[in-house]
Amino acid sequence: MRKIILFVHMSLDGFVAGPGGEMDWISTTPDLFEFVEKRVQQTDCALYGRRTFQMMQGYWPTAAEQPGASRHDIEHARWYASARKVVLSRSLTQADAPGASLLGGELKREIEALKAESEGEVLMFGSPGAAHALMKLDLLDGYWLFVNPVLLGAGVALFGRPAHLERLRLLSTAAFPSGVICLDYERADYPHSP
Repeated sequence: MRKIILFVHMSLDGFVAGPGGEMDWISTTPDLFEFVEKRVQQTDCALYGRRTFQMMQGYWPTAAEQPGASRHDIEHARWYASARKVVLSRSLTQADAPGASLLGGELKREIEALKAESEGEVLMFGSPGAAHALMKLDLLDGYWLFVNPVLLGAGVALFGRPAHLERLRLLSTAAFPSGVICLDYERADYPHSP
């Protein structure tokens, strides 16, 4: 069974975007990109909310072709082109991208079907609104959090009031020179795999 892992940058005080949706505070250093890309390359499926998908579609399809494209841009653009993209949206009528499909009807049933397809991970990139919907339905299996050394004071919170107590197990941590700390959690009710 696939696990759905939320991959997101957050401020130390728990926000994933500023009051106006700002994300210019997120650390984007080459060592961080390299660390993330190792895990991203191990999955073939990405999950996005509508806004995040549209933002990704506006950049990744041509990122590798831009003058001065970084190694990360080239590698991630290649992955993005081949990855299955699942978009959670009730307003889109189609997802105009190769390998993209829409979910938006019966979310719980559709996500459970996605998880039942095969083994491995589905990485959910950002998408706080969609993440909140999956949290409410108890459909997230883990959190890959990149805590940035900044206090925003207000904005889009990652966690609200949980519908129920959810205990997590810390799998690993990584620290970066920029001050970012990566915390990798899974649900504590999963059998632990060494």
